[in-house]
Amino acid sequence: MNQYDVAIVGAGPAGMAAAIESARAGLSTIVLDEQPEPGGQIYRAVEAADALRLEILGKDYARGRDLAAEFRSSGAVYLSGATVVNVNPDLEIFYSKAGILTSFSAGALIVATGAIERSTPLPGWTLPGVVTVGACQIMLKANGRVPDNAVLVGSGPLLWLFAAQMIAADMQPRAIVETVPRSRYIAALAKLALNGAAIGYLRKGLQMMRTVRRAGLPVYRDATSISIRGNERAETLCFESGGGHHELPVELVALHQGVVPNQQITRLLRCQHIWNERQRCFAPVLDSYGETSVPGIYVAGDGGGIGGALAAELQGRLAGLRIAEKAGKSIASDPAAIRGELRREATIRPFLETLYAPSSQILAPADDTVVCRCEELTAGQIRAAIDLGAPGPNQVKSFIRPGMGPCQGRMCGLTTTEIIAASKGETPSLVDYYRIRPPLKPLQLGQLAAFSGEKSDRDTIEGGARG
Repeated sequence: MNQYDVAIVGAGPAGMAAAIESARAGLSTIVLDEQPEPGGQIYRAVEAADALRLEILGKDYARGRDLAAEFRSSGAVYLSGATVVNVNPDLEIFYSKAGILTSFSAGALIVATGAIERSTPLPGWTLPGVVTVGACQIMLKANGRVPDNAVLVGSGPLLWLFAAQMIAADMQPRAIVETVPRSRYIAALAKLALNGAAIGYLRKGLQMMRTVRRAGLPVYRDATSISIRGNERAETLCFESGGGHHELPVELVALHQGVVPNQQITRLLRCQHIWNERQRCFAPVLDSYGETSVPGIYVAGDGGGIGGALAAELQGRLAGLRIAEKAGKSIASDPAAIRGELRREATIRPFLETLYAPSSQILAPADDTVVCRCEELTAGQIRAAIDLGAPGPNQVKSFIRPGMGPCQGRMCGLTTTEIIAASKGETPSLVDYYRIRPPLKPLQLGQLAAFSGEKSDRDTIEGGARG
């Protein structure tokens, strides 16, 4: 037999929870994951974390250990180190593992690939010594260390969370440069609806800010006109704040402007997507169980819209339960109760999304700012292609190649849409996004040449999982 009832891509909270529910219902379930251990980015390396690292990263991170243990014992096949490079409409899934390209079929697919950090195109962001806050946090989770003297720049809860975690780890950042305008606080408060979950998030946020204040960390607010200067690497961070110009010598700059759904697989499968104005990104259209406009394809977690780790876990359970119900299996959990928890979890989102909307500087980069890192294309070159008559992202792609490098548009896609929309006076929804084609991730020609085209049977796949 070479078909699984359910294939899940991604082993973060959504993927693990979906696998637990589908396997518990008796469906053959396989989870493909690029990482060596389950957890995704939010629970990265949680199984291996020692007591000190768990204390530094906090109880919200530590709870991932119980979920990972439940997943490990669920009976689902876990294929680590597996990179999905293509999925076709017949739900034949192609993946690369240990340099070998393999394929199999599934009856249903759950895309649990989560979020990616929003691209932050500003002057100097491609210099060595400039990373993202998310990348720094992964270093802390996986290795217990990050470089000293980092300056954190941007907006979003992760900025404050990571600053508090660095302080707890005795690796205090040098400063926070936050881009949130003061007027946003008033606008965000108007969106605040309180319940137990929202109060819990507010309390956690205030605690993080108190930790930063007690540590004496400099915080520059309402920062604009940010640029990073240097010859061979980042040397100086320049910005306006508090009515003055600032220039900070830097060794490491960590940028962050929130996260957006990873929509590569759902775009590849031509699922319908919609523009989310509050989150300023596209997300697939989903029903209340996470099923897309293409039957049999589900999305769980932040890949369907940003909601956080707990929401992702709940969405994963709903998707797993729905597939089991459709297969005529008995289910142990109540979907209505899970949806109620999900609604409570979502209460805080309008407040957070209003307060931490991305800065105008990165949505409309200056002409000489690099937007597509793979092809080294600037915002000015994209605007010039529009002036020459390119009506949308795919035509701009044909003209000058943004989105055709190794990242397949993950870095430049939303910025390109925003630039085109602003230049043409249209909405991002009307402009739309790149058409995604395989391979989703770089693939060696040797792997393609060695691929027989035959689907692998489950014994072969599961032998690879054990090896």
